[in-house]
Amino acid sequence: MTIRVVVADDQELVRSGFAMILDVQEDIEVVAEVGDGAAAVAAVRSLAPDVALLDVRMPVLDGIEACRSISATSSCRTVMLTTFDSDEYVYEALHAGASGFLLKDVRRDDLVHAVRVVAAGESLLAPSVARRLIAQYTAATARPAAGEALSAERLEVLTARERETLLHLGRGLSNAELAAELMVSEHTVKSHVGNVLSKLGLRDRIQAVICAYETGLVAAGSRVSPSGE
Repeated sequence: MTIRVVVADDQELVRSGFAMILDVQEDIEVVAEVGDGAAAVAAVRSLAPDVALLDVRMPVLDGIEACRSISATSSCRTVMLTTFDSDEYVYEALHAGASGFLLKDVRRDDLVHAVRVVAAGESLLAPSVARRLIAQYTAATARPAAGEALSAERLEVLTARERETLLHLGRGLSNAELAAELMVSEHTVKSHVGNVLSKLGLRDRIQAVICAYETGLVAAGSRVSPSGE
């Protein structure tokens, strides 16, 4: 199956460079190159691509707002691109619905890999990376107790095992580590993770990590060892 991609960046050389790298892949087709966020949203709406690469800083509509609009109105998955190595941009992009985040000096192979991973329904950031970023910002923006209680009610739709799965996702465990922690097969873990995402209306594991922190299921700064102990 061919992965259809929209590339959005206000710098023509960057935009065309990324497009050329992707378009020569047998399984990837760049269906549009655009120079601003509004054009990216319009391209996604008319062409229904699988993945949109969005520069964070663009005219008319910035990448974060374009990502938010695309995530809310389509099944297209988004990867944010920036020259700014800032945790704040990562956090804002994840909240807007992004499934990945890349710096513009990304290697050719890593760019291609990122598009394939996101198109396959996975998140680009390793859970441990997402955990560190989200822990930092949720700690800095702690909610009042009443707000936390209200947010925690969201988890009532989960079974005890699904809640445990979300807890370990929030702590950054991989599927293999989850399988060892829960003493089940990786196939069963994938089923649990899928149920968690479906019941909570989450797009991917990154949003599950955010949910685990924002509902108070995982405390900011929590750490686990690679074995999950």
